Amino acid sequence: MYSPNEHPPTDQLAENNLQPFFVLHKASKSSESSAVMSPGKPRKRRLDSSPKVSLNSESMKENLKMEVFPYVWSKIESNIKDVLRSINADVFDEIGRWVRESFNEICSCRGPVDPSKSTLPYPFVQNGGLVKKLFTALVFTKNIETVDDILTFSELGLNLKSRGCYVANISSLDFSTKNGIGGCLRAFLRQLLMVDIEAADVSLLASWYSDHGKYEKPVVVIIEDMERCSGALLSDFIKMLSEWSVKIPIILIAGVATSTDAPANVLTSRALQYLSTSMFFLKSPAERMDAIIEAVLVKNCAGFSVGHKVATFLRNYFLRQDGTVTSFVRALKMALVQQLSIEPLSFVLKILVDEGDNKRSWYEDLANLPEEVINHAFELPSYRTYSVNRNNHAELNAMSLDHGLSELQRLQELWRSRLMCLHEAGRYHKVALLDLYLEALDPELYNSRLSNHGCDNAKDKSLLSDSDKLFRLQKAEVTNQVIRKIRDLPAAKLSQLLKSWEGLTRGTVEVHEKIMELQSQMVSGDVKSHKAELTDNSKRHINRHRLNMEKDACTSNDKAMTLACQTIRDTMQPIECMPFHELICFKDVDNLQSALVGDPRRRIQIDLLNFYKILKCGCCSNSGGTLSPSMHDTSIMYTLAQEHGDLINLHDLFQSFKASISSSEKKGLKKLASPKKRKDNTHSQNNSDACFQARFCRAVMELQITGLLRMPSKRRPDYVQRVAFGV
Repeated sequence: MYSPNEHPPTDQLAENNLQPFFVLHKASKSSESSAVMSPGKPRKRRLDSSPKVSLNSESMKENLKMEVFPYVWSKIESNIKDVLRSINADVFDEIGRWVRESFNEICSCRGPVDPSKSTLPYPFVQNGGLVKKLFTALVFTKNIETVDDILTFSELGLNLKSRGCYVANISSLDFSTKNGIGGCLRAFLRQLLMVDIEAADVSLLASWYSDHGKYEKPVVVIIEDMERCSGALLSDFIKMLSEWSVKIPIILIAGVATSTDAPANVLTSRALQYLSTSMFFLKSPAERMDAIIEAVLVKNCAGFSVGHKVATFLRNYFLRQDGTVTSFVRALKMALVQQLSIEPLSFVLKILVDEGDNKRSWYEDLANLPEEVINHAFELPSYRTYSVNRNNHAELNAMSLDHGLSELQRLQELWRSRLMCLHEAGRYHKVALLDLYLEALDPELYNSRLSNHGCDNAKDKSLLSDSDKLFRLQKAEVTNQVIRKIRDLPAAKLSQLLKSWEGLTRGTVEVHEKIMELQSQMVSGDVKSHKAELTDNSKRHINRHRLNMEKDACTSNDKAMTLACQTIRDTMQPIECMPFHELICFKDVDNLQSALVGDPRRRIQIDLLNFYKILKCGCCSNSGGTLSPSMHDTSIMYTLAQEHGDLINLHDLFQSFKASISSSEKKGLKKLASPKKRKDNTHSQNNSDACFQARFCRAVMELQITGLLRMPSKRRPDYVQRVAFGV
């Protein structure tokens, strides 16, 4: 492969062996001319004079980041799959029991099996009648989009296979008018028979089922979304299965996204008569989202966190995408990629993820890092603010960074336990964890709480009023609602709440002791009230006793409410207010939005203007925005097109392009003095115009492919049209 500036060999075979070539980047002519002027000296490659330490640290950081991403994301992804699997476990178990009961009922009415009649439909049963009912489970997914249902029904199929069922998952795309009844039947048989069938017939399935010699396993057909299927095809398919419903114990499971009226709206009345339906309901998208938030972001299974603005964007992105968990997972994955690409020290996520004995090697891992990498951590804005507020002048080394990361994890654990305490209180009133999570991440709300740190207990009781300065309704509406509802909890539920708080605050001695003290007061109050009931039986004493019980209950509720307020105010510190949070917390919502929504044309324009950053070119970066012959041809063409309006004359554009790439060649020709070199240059000059035209056509075609130029039309054959203006 030859560059445009080299003369190809004159061999006839070489002339016929044409190969495409791409001009990516050319070396500057100054180095080439110096090499030509001194042909007797051996050529030496110039190395960059930058220090080796920085090169090694940069390559080391890139290698660590490449190792961190699959490690961290695999942990997040596995946790999400486990959460979705566990949240549907109860419904899957219920469906499995229903499948077994339906199969037993089919077997109870089926007569003796005759292998000679196994390929005939409508088998006679013991009572002499015909059974054409098809046991059908309607699984309500509550999803508008089916992207989440694909994974759900795939897990359901695996669950039923583990229970000894033959399972076939059929997509709603198979029930299209284009494929016809044969298409959906082939998709059904292909998964069970494991072969491609041209002429699909249910009798083939009957022969396959009878050849096994065992009739102890049902055949389960799963349709992911009934409402997206063709009603006529699905009705014919159900009618066909009902004809074999006893000889082949077929059980149907269909996903429904909207309401219980969906089968009547899709199927014909005759097909509905063949169904014996049962209904099952999966968790709603909001409940699945709360479970994912708790497992991944609150419990911090992979050490990765997001800021308040990013979390708000993720919530809105989840809602705009019709509440699909897949869209949220995709956005979370992109946030992790952005964090690893932006923050140089984000590879410490792997250190924070490791558990058990690996935690002891934190200092060893950090001590192996270069000094400039350690210093970068102490130059983060969060640490500077922390050191100024605390008047901290610790030595900046790996040991200090180790202590800082340990403190970061301790503060995160405190924040996590307080948020889960709020969530336990909100469960009694069906408050979503996602709403509490967003308010708990808000740094402005935390700073407003710190400004009122000196309020006493009497003022703490006014935290729940509309005029309160600590928990304003417009800022902490959900948190305020949860705390206010603690006062209305009955004694039994308050005791359960305190018991759950006891388990969540074991790591905090002071808060744990206050909860234990409040529990003991409630127990002692119950004992006293029980003794009073045994001793005083008069009507007046009973009324007085009830009043005392209500008063004690209100006192316990107020104490629990005050304890929650104090705990949140003192220890619930958001991630963005912790030192060194930039290492693990992603906050750049603009980059995330542009990466998800995407603006490819703008991205292409920026890359064409800043190509030297991608090619890592030093000579082009120092050109100051002016055209250089060593630039990429497409970048030169795009820069020249910027100087024109809507229409660009091709002749003028070619002349400008030719002048830009041939300027260095003319300078090199003036320095050549040898007659032999002049002869070779004359020969190459004859082919230069063809080379320029080839490179020009290549650059224009690439701009057309990227959507920045429109090729000439029949009306204006000498002009190209600009499509994109500005960046």
